[in-house]
Amino acid sequence: MEASELHDLSDDADYAASQLQGSASMMRCESDKRSRSSDPDAAELIYLKDNVAIHPTQFASERISGRLKLTKQDALLFLSWIPYKGQTSNAKLSEKDRNLYTITAVPFTEVRSIRRHTPPLGWQYVIVVLSSGLAFPPLYFYNGGVKEFLATVKQHVLLARSAEDANVFIVNDFQSRLQKTLSSLELPSSLPVASGQSTYPLDEVYSNESQGGTSAGVDNRVSNLSQYGLRKQKSHDPTRDLSIHLLEKFSLVTKFARETTTQLFSENNGFGSAGKRWNNQPVHSYPEKLSNIVEEKHDENPHSYPEKEHLNDEEIYNDIDVPADPLEFNKLSLVWGKPRQPPMGSQEFTAFLDSEGRVVESKALRERVFYGGIEHHLRKEVWPFLLGYHAYESTYAEREYLRSVKQMEYATLKQQWQSISREQAKRFTKYRERKGLIDKDVVRTDRSFEYYEGDDNLNVNIMRDILLTYSFYNFDLGYCQGMSDYLSPILFVMEDESEAFWCFVALMERLGPNFNRDQNGMHTQLFALSKLVELLDSPLHNYFKQNDCLNYFFCFRWILIQFKREFEYEKTMQLWEVLWTQYLTEHFHLYVCVAILKRCRSTIIGEQMDFDTLLKFINELSGHIDLDSTVRDAEALCICAGENGAASIPPGTPPSLPLDDGIVYSLDDDVL
Repeated sequence: MEASELHDLSDDADYAASQLQGSASMMRCESDKRSRSSDPDAAELIYLKDNVAIHPTQFASERISGRLKLTKQDALLFLSWIPYKGQTSNAKLSEKDRNLYTITAVPFTEVRSIRRHTPPLGWQYVIVVLSSGLAFPPLYFYNGGVKEFLATVKQHVLLARSAEDANVFIVNDFQSRLQKTLSSLELPSSLPVASGQSTYPLDEVYSNESQGGTSAGVDNRVSNLSQYGLRKQKSHDPTRDLSIHLLEKFSLVTKFARETTTQLFSENNGFGSAGKRWNNQPVHSYPEKLSNIVEEKHDENPHSYPEKEHLNDEEIYNDIDVPADPLEFNKLSLVWGKPRQPPMGSQEFTAFLDSEGRVVESKALRERVFYGGIEHHLRKEVWPFLLGYHAYESTYAEREYLRSVKQMEYATLKQQWQSISREQAKRFTKYRERKGLIDKDVVRTDRSFEYYEGDDNLNVNIMRDILLTYSFYNFDLGYCQGMSDYLSPILFVMEDESEAFWCFVALMERLGPNFNRDQNGMHTQLFALSKLVELLDSPLHNYFKQNDCLNYFFCFRWILIQFKREFEYEKTMQLWEVLWTQYLTEHFHLYVCVAILKRCRSTIIGEQMDFDTLLKFINELSGHIDLDSTVRDAEALCICAGENGAASIPPGTPPSLPLDDGIVYSLDDDVL
């Protein structure tokens, strides 16, 4: 490709139009300021820059030019980019296409960093990275001005140059450890399930596979919940759709724009050189008599689910050569994946305890929960063990004493923010921002669920208090959006504010890295997932590689909140119990991801999905995944991968095992 194809603007209509508009930008800015003087509630225009462009393709003539703005309202800084209307040099781009890239008033509380690129040849551009790890398309400054843009941002938010990369500027990254934690609110709204019907036959994907994995005991588990106020979740919950706009925007980032953000991901995942160390050896071959074993298992096991019947590759994808699954996945699950058992009841749990209440065989208990789960009324007693809040060797008396001590400790922690006066709050900007973010989140978390629905719901207020208290308890992590998704089922099960708080603390000991500002915890998990797919389904991995999907961002929501938006409320609790046992591996959630992807591989490859289509398809899987068969598939994959699978996951990849010395943080003196 010739350089002129990329950079020649002499005959570009957008460029000419922007020059005319740019000459009038300052007059408009002054006019906007005068108009604001009569409207005290309007946002203040801080910065305006014309001829800032987004490239849907690699050709400069097909760019979308627009105006970049920084506005300020109620002490918050907002970023906007609006494409020009009425001028276009590319007939392929409709006005609707251009408007899809509009960035409308994104608060800097949702921005993690700004990456500046100054190539020796070409135009400077910046990439705005959100706290979730997602990024907007690169913004090209055709008339220069990146330095002025960053300088303006720095006047209104704390902008610190990264110690690792001089071209990365971290937003609100305070040097003081205390200040740093009080600014750690910049994670965008938890990503909800897109409403509406799927455009793919998703119900059929899992309908046949779920028949064998469901027992009468599991069915009874749901009916037994009626006395606890659990009601089937409504099919459409508007509060769950408030933030889908962000994910939809990300799905619109085209191949060219993603290449740049993918490079940013690969440069910062921490495994640039170490990646070579984690190249996996092929999975060992299976026994030669695998097919015979399968037939025997199928005859003797009534819970085995049949081959999937919803897709016929030869009929549907007769023009697409879909590579065969190297693992013979359906047979693999029948051989090594055990069917689900009825949930564990009180009498069975008591058998695991000695006379003083100690769990005699913790591994056997975790195995039982892994394969069957827990009856709902018993979860209040068992979940603290699984989360690491109660030690398995603790006695009844020790647990009761711990409960009373922790109740007083919680009251002390809660008093810290309750004692902040109105005058103090006026001078405590970060506290107000954190409180405002929590207030906003709790009123849209699981509000269609009976336990939290309705106005002035006491449980919603309790959730708010717990999250505020946690933000003071863990200064370094603070509060990030998505945490309310984890707390909601815990509070529902524990039905006690103090106990729910400490169970939530224990869970965050494992999953806190999901919410770190640098998103390294998420990136390492996505990296590990890519290595597992490469190990367990190399054709699928190669397909993702050929279609620029190796960053696995389409699985981001699955990992961030542990499939909370993919299953109904009760099923989510069942899955979390399986994950919390850490029976086979502490990274079982990654094998669940692989299992779902492998079940959909024929559809993904057969329909030749690119990143945008794949992201939409993955989102629409929500509510259509059969949990029992998926857990069974994941178990088979984990056993099959064996040591090679464990070697594919870099050390330190979240979630980490519970701390040996309990759940209390070890704080350095300089924090206090």
